[in-house]
Amino acid sequence: MKIIKVKSTAKNKRIATHTHIKGLGLEANGHARPLADGFVGQKSAREAGGLVAEMVRQKKMAGRAVLFAGPSGTGKTALALGISKELDYKVPFCPMVASEVYSSEVKKTEVLMENFRRAIGLRLKEKKEVYEGEVTELSPEETGSVPDRYGRSICHVIIKLKTVEETKQLKLDPSIYDALIKEKVAVGDVIYIEMNSGEVKRLGRSDAFATEFDLEAEEYVPLPKGQVLKKKGIIEYVTLHDLDVENARPGGERDILSLIGQMMKPRKTEITDKLRQKVNKVVNRYINEDVAELAPGVLFIDEVHMLDMECFSDLNRALESPLSPIVIFATNRGICNVRGTDMASPHGVPVDWLDRLVIIKTKTYGLAEMIQILAIRAHVEGLKIDEESLAYLGKIGQRSSLRHAVQLLSPASIIAKMSGRDNICKADIVEVNSLYLDAKSSAKLLQEQQDRYIS
Repeated sequence: MKIIKVKSTAKNKRIATHTHIKGLGLEANGHARPLADGFVGQKSAREAGGLVAEMVRQKKMAGRAVLFAGPSGTGKTALALGISKELDYKVPFCPMVASEVYSSEVKKTEVLMENFRRAIGLRLKEKKEVYEGEVTELSPEETGSVPDRYGRSICHVIIKLKTVEETKQLKLDPSIYDALIKEKVAVGDVIYIEMNSGEVKRLGRSDAFATEFDLEAEEYVPLPKGQVLKKKGIIEYVTLHDLDVENARPGGERDILSLIGQMMKPRKTEITDKLRQKVNKVVNRYINEDVAELAPGVLFIDEVHMLDMECFSDLNRALESPLSPIVIFATNRGICNVRGTDMASPHGVPVDWLDRLVIIKTKTYGLAEMIQILAIRAHVEGLKIDEESLAYLGKIGQRSSLRHAVQLLSPASIIAKMSGRDNICKADIVEVNSLYLDAKSSAKLLQEQQDRYIS
């Protein structure tokens, strides 16, 4: 049986806002460092999040959830992502907005259950034949035929891989060159290429380059031992929702490992509880046989005050299930009505539900913290900005919001380039700030000019 990879049904989500978050930035004793893992400030919230992550590791969070409550722009989503990073590598992190459940196509409870299953991962252990080694040569050979999407006509790729025992030169199909580009493979990287499917995986930078200042390399790995062509234990990551979708398609019930790689267009369909129970049964069998390992992830539900009583009732049942991820809610509301009722409650959450929650407060950032966050964002986006501009941008963020200040960075860099400069100066920030209104300024303008607008 040829084992290939299941197409993930994970949503295409914009993660650029929080790509700098690597964890919660905690010491070994659980205390938060002032500036670590992409985090600035929020010490008490990060330390509380670290305790939640430790409770999850010790399997003491069953039937409970976490609520981040605080003003807008105080890092609630970043804290949820930080908890997922603290748990384990490649732990599923499934963000959703509570208003997503109100769909004309699918029931509310079905949307919630689908996201629950997206947040529960499964590690499948397999043995595959792979070419593994350090890349010492990478040469695409061009031809005069129709160019590809990168404007080049690649007929084949010559790649040379080196291990401790040998060096081997391979001639690869041009389709593998696309995979090499997608993984950002360069000379000096340690990679493996699956023999059957041609899938490429970058493992890291060779430790021979450990003395270089290479910002692109996340980690250094040793030179592989043995021969270039070998049998290697590969761990595939899928979610329970991936398995639900594959089993819901025509073709009958199939083995989990045989599902890895079915390439079909995703379609919106409701999956029955009967099918999910069958998938759970097969998953439990593979776990007992030590072929797979369960990896509960994080389900992050923003704007939890948008959920109604039916959703909260369904969440109550789902949280008590043996297969349940850690659920993190977030809201910026104070006392407000539970949606669909006249009952006022803290954060718009039913009072009996609040007893299930571990509530963590987030605080607004000070000026110095905003400037540090803006400096991190500028570094992540590859922008050059002086301290005077950062200080001025921090004051804008304090007056309006941190999100608005961050959003001004990119247009300011474009204005700087149009002026023939690489560095962003204060004049660029002033100009771009005059072009765009923040939410508070826009609301004030509406009040002043209310008679000019249609109401």
